[in-house]
Amino acid sequence: MSRLAPVLSVSPCRGLVDEKLTVLVENLPPGLPVTLHSLHLSEDNDYWEAFGHYVSDHRGVVSVADDISFGGTYTGIEAMGLLWSMRPVPDGRQQLRLRRTNVCSPLLISISVYAGHQAEGFRKLCPLSSSVIERWYVAPGVKRVSVRERGVRGTLFIPPGPGPFPGVLDMWGGGGGLVEYRSAMLASHGYVSLALEYLSAEEMASAGEEFHYFETAFSLLQEHPQVVPDRVALFGLSLGCIISLCLAAESSVAKPFCCVGISGSHLRPEGEKISEVSRLFETQADKIIFDESGHQIWRGLGLAVMHDSDKVDVGKINCPFLLINGTDDQNWPAVECSEDISQRMKAAGKEHLLTVLEYPEAGHLIEPPYSPHFRVTNFKKNVKLVWGGKTKPHSEAQEDAWRKMLAFLQAHLYSSGMPRAKM
Repeated sequence: MSRLAPVLSVSPCRGLVDEKLTVLVENLPPGLPVTLHSLHLSEDNDYWEAFGHYVSDHRGVVSVADDISFGGTYTGIEAMGLLWSMRPVPDGRQQLRLRRTNVCSPLLISISVYAGHQAEGFRKLCPLSSSVIERWYVAPGVKRVSVRERGVRGTLFIPPGPGPFPGVLDMWGGGGGLVEYRSAMLASHGYVSLALEYLSAEEMASAGEEFHYFETAFSLLQEHPQVVPDRVALFGLSLGCIISLCLAAESSVAKPFCCVGISGSHLRPEGEKISEVSRLFETQADKIIFDESGHQIWRGLGLAVMHDSDKVDVGKINCPFLLINGTDDQNWPAVECSEDISQRMKAAGKEHLLTVLEYPEAGHLIEPPYSPHFRVTNFKKNVKLVWGGKTKPHSEAQEDAWRKMLAFLQAHLYSSGMPRAKM
């Protein structure tokens, strides 16, 4: 080995989760095979890892952003492969989702370099060098405020600075509960974001499932003193996208300035209750198919539900709407729904309001950038669901979609002469 000890540097060592990393190893002997490895212990005490195989150049340097990984959980030149290709360690629990609950503390990720091309047993090996980095969902100064008002449950994230700021009502999918990390990131980019809780197990039959609940949440956000009242957007994934489309088209209370929808549809729940969506699924349960491992694929069920159900009159939408889909979505026929939405809006003379992004070989769960890809995960009642997507194209879709979502929000919510708030 070289007289000088190998040096591993990772920059930034402390940054937001959507910031790119620079990973550099120096002082190696030229032509040395090495393995770069990342390791994270989740809040559920599960270890996640990723690794790539490299060979040092003539200077004894490996640059993850510039050099080829010849094997591992990713291959090729992939600056962020040590994050987006993370997976549970082989001897741990499988089919998990890596989702942060406590967004006020960082993801701690250990990055190490090992001699040789290693593929297993990393925790038993001695690294040549290691570094621990922090990946934050909240920027310095972002405030987190619990919301329990007028029956609405959620968490409000407020950017630093005097404001006021545009607002975003952030809604996730049919898994229900409170999911905060996307809202925390939106606040870190200059938006007051309300992560809305709904479909909580203890309140499945409550009025919290009626559209009045979402209208009230929209009004609460709109009325907040740090929010510009006429610059509030809807942002929803899956079931959250269904709610966004319904509110944008048919609500007399919620008048969004723009909307972002991911992997959703224009399904209209009967009786204006979200619980009716689950009941629609029950009537078509025979359309669920199983893959060779017994995992459930709901795409066919979704096609049947959409065929037999009422649709939102999307021709009534009067604000810009960005729809994002993956062509390998195995959970919902989002691409087909998007095509029908496009045709209906065109017939109504509203096609200029709709922007559709489709990502080849991406799945249903298009998350913030550099999040690990989950093709199959555990769902409610021990159901194992196939979400779809292939790891590299899905990860590329997440990065590109996040950049375009932020550009879309900025173009509309900070447009028409409104200056971007100082943070």
